Amino acid sequence: MPENSLSILLSRLDFGWITTLHILYPPLTIGLAAMLFIGEALWVRTNDDYWYRLTRFFERLLIINFAAGVATGITMELAFGILYGPFSQASGPFFGQVLGYETITAFMYEAGFIGLMVFGWGKISRRMHLFATFNVALSSALSAMWILVANSWMQTPTGVTFRNGVFVVKNWWKALFNPDVTFAFPHMLVASFEEALGVVAAVSAWYLLKGRHVVLFRRSLKSVMLALLIIAPLQVWLGDSMGLTIAEHQPTVLAAMEGHYHTNNPDGSVNTGWHLLAWPNANNDGTAWAVTIPHVLSLLETHSWSGSVKGMDEFPAKDRPPMLIPFYGFRVMVACGFAMVGLAIWGCWLVFRQRIDARTAGNTWFLRATIAAAVLPYITVWVGWWTREVGRQPWVVYGIMRTAQGVSHMSVAQELLWLIGYAGFELTVWGSTWWFLSKIIRQGPNMDSPIPRGGEESLGTLSSDSRPELGETETPKAERPVRPGQPHPA
Repeated sequence: MPENSLSILLSRLDFGWITTLHILYPPLTIGLAAMLFIGEALWVRTNDDYWYRLTRFFERLLIINFAAGVATGITMELAFGILYGPFSQASGPFFGQVLGYETITAFMYEAGFIGLMVFGWGKISRRMHLFATFNVALSSALSAMWILVANSWMQTPTGVTFRNGVFVVKNWWKALFNPDVTFAFPHMLVASFEEALGVVAAVSAWYLLKGRHVVLFRRSLKSVMLALLIIAPLQVWLGDSMGLTIAEHQPTVLAAMEGHYHTNNPDGSVNTGWHLLAWPNANNDGTAWAVTIPHVLSLLETHSWSGSVKGMDEFPAKDRPPMLIPFYGFRVMVACGFAMVGLAIWGCWLVFRQRIDARTAGNTWFLRATIAAAVLPYITVWVGWWTREVGRQPWVVYGIMRTAQGVSHMSVAQELLWLIGYAGFELTVWGSTWWFLSKIIRQGPNMDSPIPRGGEESLGTLSSDSRPELGETETPKAERPVRPGQPHPA
């Protein structure tokens, strides 16, 4: 492999590594911030101190996750200039502006209110604190919006012209609201909600299995399962809708995702089947073998029995993306998505039958499955992002600027140095984050801390339910909200 080709590959691997580790954190921050706002709003509305305890506990997880996202996010910003200098210079008039908007309207906005949210308990009124939490949730969603606007523009660049090596913005409206972002942003936002729901469900299930804080986390698990029954199918629908956009504006990406090499004709003379499994041949102009379901590809992409779907043979070989990662990444993403739908149906069935209880022997499998399923949204986000980025190759800006034109001109030794440095830093952040999150979960919620009452601290009426016998002796009456002056149901 020529040194230039190896340097390009290392640049892609380096940035892919940075993105893969960074994307662990923002979706959970976005989804968890929204859940904290809902939990705190329920506490303010009902004066039910269980919601306060849940909110304060998961807030601690949010803080750790937020810090890790900031550290790895700054690293990713630096990597643009270091690894993709020519692209950064060329796309500055649009890409740089959008990242600047994200910094001002989302990152700085979020940084201000998260301090008020964390340190404002008991120092400001409950409604003002709720307002701070709302702004943390809103700003984190705005951050995702700007990032998706920038990335979607790389997928479907509209509203610009490429003149003298620079992208000149001709129409800001078309550039910002490019075709891809229409479904890409909602798809990512709902993925964030699903990831947060999966984490909260897994933590709650773990406590139920351990018989700790059963009353508290049984309530959170029930709420999460009901929400997941809406969010998980919605995510599947958004993914299907996004596929239609890809088919129209990025046919090479769709062809790679489906392993579709030969364009079929509407008369059905070429098979329109969907490959369940496949492997490309050595020339990347067909499949060496495939397990195919007839007509399903046309049904998925054109919603007709034998609608025409463009194959890779419609495009020059030099413009075709690699197949394996988009193909299998897409299938793993779909499998994880439907697995979350199945978990939600299972959980809601138990909720409606009033069987979510740590004491029920048959419930153990569901609780264990819920804990294991926490990794599925993470896998979905990972493989979805890999599919998106690898599928766009060999372009850094689809159809306009090739990746080879956008990477910095560094030697292989320099690329390796940056790769090793970034890998070490990202792994250190990941390990530290995991250690702190695990420590907080093992400690559990503080059931004896003062509870704010109208801007002042007062001792809460909820005593710790971490006693071993609680999981065995509590009755359904413990589900009732605890009011000030009312004895604890346990």
